[in-house]
Amino acid sequence: MERRTFLRASAMGGAGAVLGGALWHSAAYAAPARPGTGPYGALGAADAHGIRLPAGFTSRVIARSGQRVPGTSYTWHNAPDGGACYADGGGWIYVSNSEVDPSGGAGAVRFSATGAVTGAYRILSGTRQNCAGGKTPWNTWLSCEEVDRGYVYETDPWGAKAAVRRDAMGRFKHEAAAADPVRGVVYLTEDVSDGCFYRFRPTTWGDLSSGTLEVLVAGSGTSGPVSWARVPDPSGTTATRHQVSGAKRFNGGEGCHYANDTCWFTTKGDNRVWQYDAAARTIELAYDDSLVTGGTAPLTGVDNVTGSSSGDLFVAEDGGNLEICVITPADVVAPFLRVDGQSGSEITGPAFSPDGTRLYFSSQRGTSGSSSGGITYEVKGPFRG
Repeated sequence: MERRTFLRASAMGGAGAVLGGALWHSAAYAAPARPGTGPYGALGAADAHGIRLPAGFTSRVIARSGQRVPGTSYTWHNAPDGGACYADGGGWIYVSNSEVDPSGGAGAVRFSATGAVTGAYRILSGTRQNCAGGKTPWNTWLSCEEVDRGYVYETDPWGAKAAVRRDAMGRFKHEAAAADPVRGVVYLTEDVSDGCFYRFRPTTWGDLSSGTLEVLVAGSGTSGPVSWARVPDPSGTTATRHQVSGAKRFNGGEGCHYANDTCWFTTKGDNRVWQYDAAARTIELAYDDSLVTGGTAPLTGVDNVTGSSSGDLFVAEDGGNLEICVITPADVVAPFLRVDGQSGSEITGPAFSPDGTRLYFSSQRGTSGSSSGGITYEVKGPFRG
């Protein structure tokens, strides 16, 4: 995935925006943004599932909270949240967290090579408010508790091995995780209004049982060089975000995604997408809706984020008009899909199948607006390769 550097758009079309040109901290701003609908074109009318998609794409319902996944004996969990896909022979597995407290945990759906559901099962139980998480290069799922002094649990997407609590990764209000195999670290976001951005350096890459938790230290601006400082007490007896002087604050850390030396992460309190350049050790903004002028910002309520092989970022919205928006390497920001008739919900868990032809996501509370109304979808179509 290409590293991108976005700037304020001085104009914006109704369906999309272009935010590009130079580094955020440059004195020069981007030229007026051209109107656009993104690489997939305009959204069509809502389909039978209430999903508005570009031409050539179709949706289907995979699972509903409180109901058995079709063809299996597993009852799909409430409030489906963060998710990821794993290759499974010719098929694949989609894992999904459950953001309820108590119980929480995570479940999984297995697919054949043709996309047929062949199984569903629980992979984590007895935890609290499992919100987002992240996939590791050794094919485990890090399920994160979004509660004060919450834990990270390393789980097996195949359900064969028992989940393991990873205490060394710190106790705080966890949101998402993203593995950086080049530097051998896992980045972590924190969902509080004065939260921090962390990285965990395991003693041995591939083994999360021990290591060092560090917090990002930087100035008060939105761009520039950063450093990392060790968190003295990862157990959080004193909140981890208050232990290191100069730790940079982020307003409600949400999803994060790593590719090609860059970790992108979102902050819901100020509706921003940030990018940390791990090679240069710098941070800057990739998207900020408050700096989009001349129209309505195309992306609001930023939350979970994932990436595709084309270099596109797909950012799910929490609230608003319930869209998944795409941010392209050409700096276009535009809706990819919209969920109609579910204003009391949020979009969660976007993840691509291993071959990149299917996108999975959930509407956490569905049409009912309650955690028992969650719906998990699949979108299939001509995604850019």
